[in-house]
Amino acid sequence: MLEILELLQSNSRLTAKEIAVLTGQEEDEVKGIIERLEADKTIIKYFTLINWEKAGLEKVSALIEVKMSPQRDVGFDSVAERIYRFPEVKSVHLMSGAYDLAVFLEGATMKEVALFVAQKLATIDNVLSTATHFVLKTYKQDGFIFEDRENDQRLVIQP
Repeated sequence: MLEILELLQSNSRLTAKEIAVLTGQEEDEVKGIIERLEADKTIIKYFTLINWEKAGLEKVSALIEVKMSPQRDVGFDSVAERIYRFPEVKSVHLMSGAYDLAVFLEGATMKEVALFVAQKLATIDNVLSTATHFVLKTYKQDGFIFEDRENDQRLVIQP
C-alpha cells in the first residue's frame, strides 16, 4: 500500500496497470487498493502542479502568520476552520513558535491579498495579529524543482 501511495504522490497520472507493473501486483488488486484509499480519504485528491508564471498568468502568493488566542475546549480549531473556508486560502497549518497559524493564500494582486488580510482575516475574533509575507519566486514546491539550472557535471566522452 505504501509503495502505491508513493508512486501516486510522485506521479498521479500513473494508471493501475502501470502501478501493477512497477509493484509486481495484479492490476485488479491495485485498483481495489486505490479505491479503498480514496474511500477512506487516505488519498484526498489528485492535482497538477503548475508553474503559473511560465503559463503567462501572474498570481500573488502569500504566507500569513497569524497569532491568536485559543478558545476554551476547542483551542485553535474553530478559528482555523473559519479561515480555511475562505476560497482564497490554499492551506492552513497550526505551527509552533512565535505565531500559531501559517496561512497560505493566492490572489490576483498584492492589493487583493492585503484587503483579504485587513477585511477578513484580521477581523476574526481571537485573531491578535498577522504578519504577511509575499512570495517573490517559487524555486521548489511539493518536492518539485520549478526550473533546475544545475548543469550536467559529467565529462563528455568522445571516441
